[in-house]
Amino acid sequence: MTSLDATALRKALLDETDLLADLYRSADPKTPIPTCPDWTLANLIAHVGGGNRWAAAMIADRATEFLEFQQVPDVRRPREMDEADRWLRAGARAVIDNIDTVGSDVPVWTPFGPPRPAEWWVRRRLHEATAHRADALLALDREVNIAPELGADGLSEFLEIVERGPRFETPLEVGASLRLRAVDTDDSWTIVRSGDTIAIGDSPAPALLTVHGTAVALFLLLLRRIPVDSPRLQISGDLSVLTTWLERIEF
Repeated sequence: MTSLDATALRKALLDETDLLADLYRSADPKTPIPTCPDWTLANLIAHVGGGNRWAAAMIADRATEFLEFQQVPDVRRPREMDEADRWLRAGARAVIDNIDTVGSDVPVWTPFGPPRPAEWWVRRRLHEATAHRADALLALDREVNIAPELGADGLSEFLEIVERGPRFETPLEVGASLRLRAVDTDDSWTIVRSGDTIAIGDSPAPALLTVHGTAVALFLLLLRRIPVDSPRLQISGDLSVLTTWLERIEF
């Protein structure tokens, strides 16, 4: 499966944040975001930028417990467009700068299980940006122009969170299996039930349900950003496997 090294992840976090900031400047901040009900584009920018400031603050504090948002300096999006633009871009940079200050391996609190090395937050904040930039592009009826390797890495990261984190209901019934095949990156993910969670591999063995599509389309499907009947996907097998997954996992 496609994986990005630390240098590529850091560059992608800054690049994706810049693209999101550019998009914000080019569109109406009041644009509704259907994939994030009750949000506008301005709300989406506030969420991503505030999340970066929050993660950066936890890294700087070497936090091993949840940090309340109201305790984070400059966590609120500025109202003026130019200030909000700079605020959004600088928040992503602060994540990286604070990791370099405290050290990549310093344990930091995460929402998904025990504390993890500070560098973990780069990948998490990257795919928060990729997912929400996709939300904005879908709302504006524009092409979701995320790079295939980012879509593949985002999908892998999402599946790892579901596999390791205690936050989600087990998304597969006993005996169920799901295979995802990215036609553009040649990646595959085979997902099976394992006790009260799932196990992920790349076995070519047949699954109860198989989904083919680009890496980005598969990423968006599992994040519930595009529907099961999207023309971007080819699905064969027992559709109830995917229906159950999507009913149980909301992210």
